[in-house]
Amino acid sequence: MIRLAANLSMLFTEHDFLDRFGAAEEAGFRGVEYLFPYAYAPEALRGALDEAGLEQVLFNLPPGDWEAGERGIACLPGREAEFRDSVVEALRYAEALDCPRVHAMAGLLPPDADAQTQAAHQATYVANLRFAAREAAKCHREVLIEPINTRDMPGYYLSRQGQAMATLEAVGADNLRLQLDFYHCQVMEGDLTRHLERQFERIGHVQVAGVPHRHEPDVGEVHYPALFARLEALGYNGWVGCEYRPAGGTHEGLGWGREQGLRP
Repeated sequence: MIRLAANLSMLFTEHDFLDRFGAAEEAGFRGVEYLFPYAYAPEALRGALDEAGLEQVLFNLPPGDWEAGERGIACLPGREAEFRDSVVEALRYAEALDCPRVHAMAGLLPPDADAQTQAAHQATYVANLRFAAREAAKCHREVLIEPINTRDMPGYYLSRQGQAMATLEAVGADNLRLQLDFYHCQVMEGDLTRHLERQFERIGHVQVAGVPHRHEPDVGEVHYPALFARLEALGYNGWVGCEYRPAGGTHEGLGWGREQGLRP
């Protein structure tokens, strides 16, 4: 059975953030993810998880200046020291929350980037990910990279599946894995089942949303029951993150989840 994790950055937003844990549990979720934990003390988040009986399955490394438009710093030359500090901070939270994996956002490529600039970003990216994977291995955690579509996030450095797989090979760390978001993959490339099958051994986490509007997975052009069936047939035992924006209320849109075993 597919294990669904509520993304608390997008779901249950009618509640204050710390109250979303209880709302997720009442809706039937057993795992949660979200973008960033750093606005809250680890003890507060740990308490919310424990009170609701939930597992923390994923969050992101600090992304740089999010409010100013930054979307990660892993590929940005000159920001290596800041990236190393962000890894240390993320792993501190991961240990406190018993979270097995963290996502390192790549960052944005300058709009006028030439081949030399792109090469410098790739070299920085690989070196930073090697550092992150080494540090994460010390506390038995995984680091994930995720191709994100450039329609929603113009200029994002890592946008295609092949680019992600080449980066995994270049880094060469067993605990560096792919975060396969079917929504982003469909927007950029399609061919979801074949991407899933080709990359399955390197997948550490899966996320879903309807395409094209990023609403519930049962709305739009992707037939998720077929993808869930293929995940099960391949033996996937990880979590599926529900990273979508409800078209209406969160609870009202969870019928698709109940078909996948979500039980309040």
